[in-house]
Amino acid sequence: MQKKPPEIVAAVDLGSNSFHMIVCSLKDGKLQTIDRLKEMVRLASGLDKRNILNSSTQTRALACLERFGQRIRNLPSDSVRIVGTNTLRTAKNADQFLLKAEKALNHPIHIISGIEEARLIYLGVAYSLGSNAGLRLVMDIGGGSTEYIIGTGNTPNDKESLNMGCVSVSNAFFKGGQLSKNAFTEAILFAEQQLEPFEQKFQRNNWDEAIGSSGSLRAIDKVLQAKNWSNNGITMAGLEQLLAYLSQCRHVNELQLPDLDPERLPVFAGGVAIAYATFKSLGIEQMTVSDGALREGLIQDLLGRIYDHDIRSATAQALAERYHTDKDQAFRIKQTISHILKQLDSEEWLFNNEDIPQFMEWAAELHEIGRDIAHSQYHKHSAYIIENGDLAGFSRQDQLLLSAIIRMHRRKFSLARFHDLPAPWNVHAPCLTIILRLAVLLRRNRHEDDLPDFKISLVKSKIQLQFPSGWLSQSPLTHADLIQEADYLKAAGFALIFS
Repeated sequence: MQKKPPEIVAAVDLGSNSFHMIVCSLKDGKLQTIDRLKEMVRLASGLDKRNILNSSTQTRALACLERFGQRIRNLPSDSVRIVGTNTLRTAKNADQFLLKAEKALNHPIHIISGIEEARLIYLGVAYSLGSNAGLRLVMDIGGGSTEYIIGTGNTPNDKESLNMGCVSVSNAFFKGGQLSKNAFTEAILFAEQQLEPFEQKFQRNNWDEAIGSSGSLRAIDKVLQAKNWSNNGITMAGLEQLLAYLSQCRHVNELQLPDLDPERLPVFAGGVAIAYATFKSLGIEQMTVSDGALREGLIQDLLGRIYDHDIRSATAQALAERYHTDKDQAFRIKQTISHILKQLDSEEWLFNNEDIPQFMEWAAELHEIGRDIAHSQYHKHSAYIIENGDLAGFSRQDQLLLSAIIRMHRRKFSLARFHDLPAPWNVHAPCLTIILRLAVLLRRNRHEDDLPDFKISLVKSKIQLQFPSGWLSQSPLTHADLIQEADYLKAAGFALIFS
């Protein structure tokens, strides 16, 4: 029976400048926004030279998340998506902050790569603008990174994320709000250098219209309209006038821009420098600003998961094809895993987590991708690709979990590989890995023949396998493999008993 979709869905974006939350009602597949919250936390300003997030910034961020948490704390886990971006990718002490943040929100927080951020931003913009057959360039200036995407309709084609944002550029070139012509020249040159390797890809002749997303570009758009420096979105001519005006001032507090939110003052100059460098480098003359952004993209991605169009499954399939895996063998292993999971339904931890069957399916699909690189040690190659690839839809935590399961699916079995996984996976991943190991072992001959109706139980560190009478004696290779497997598992404190 298909599960009933949730009535309320929510997305939270823990950006480097602002934290955003959107809450929507979901009725008959249609979305209606019922609540929006935004707070300027300036997470990126709390990073020191060693990329440690200071305690005062953490306190400010957690106070904001307590407020957000009041709105979403009691929503079911499958109706909420929360992501962290550039600063939480960079901060060396992000893990300790995330533990407190997850407690405040009562939901897990997933750290996403810059490329995944770009994909979600494009989804949010495409949703807010509706269908369009033309090629769009989408730009989003965040607090710590800037994303550039070219896409058609709802499909992003080229995606890049550059390590510069309104907070980081403002902190580097306009310290304490100081402005000067020289500071702008240096900030623009820095942004142009970051863009240089990607200029060809995002040049004007590669797209039909430019769309801006994010608070920085919305703020620039507002100022240009209010000053009559542009009446059609953000234009190159308008940016030149804005830049000339800013360069004459000595401090952000001198700015006479009544339409600029005072909260944005400390990071405005950095955003303008990035926007101007982008227009100049890519040959942009005019850009329309969209309401859609990362959080709307998260909602769209969440809807895909709710209605069985999970982008992660499409990514896993594409990866399996790219690395020429044996689809028939993957299917056999999936069947065997399914047979095992059905018998373990008394294990509360297994079936309190709806993600487990899905992750096991992806593991079955992808565990052999490393064979395309080298047969020897292929499990290590598979794990490396999964941990380090840009995999659409997968968060950093998703990739680390999948990589750990696949890395340990054969040969030596070390529990140390699982210690750094986020809870509850650090506890559950060893058992999931053992399930994959047994499925791979039992399907080692790669034949279509049906396996016998074996019984399995997995209680704490004891695994019991029972085959029909006489089957093991007629399958000496499987018997030998099980003896070897029992030795591997014993070294990690597990007892495998079979008969």
